[in-house]
Amino acid sequence: MSTTVDGIRVVTLAGEIDHHTGDTLRQALDASNTPRPRVVVDLHHVTFMDSSGINIFIAAHHTLSEADGWLRLAAPGESMMRTLNIVGVDTLSDCRETLRQALGN
Repeated sequence: MSTTVDGIRVVTLAGEIDHHTGDTLRQALDASNTPRPRVVVDLHHVTFMDSSGINIFIAAHHTLSEADGWLRLAAPGESMMRTLNIVGVDTLSDCRETLRQALGN
């Protein structure tokens, strides 16, 4: 599901992020038609993520940054945050504890 809050696209995910759902996520993060795209991905209801999701977030970060925008990840669970830390995604994209924090400046 995707909505817009104060000019920020919020992509809300649920369930698993893997090679079966990767194309849908990639399309949801596509901001090629938006100047200075700002995207927050709400991970609150995500139960699993494999390397496909990690690669998609890294690619989206680069694409959005090149367009003078940004990607923030909101509300990753403890195990997901540990994975993001291990692979270094948290150093590329801003990870916030809550959706409200991710939407703030």
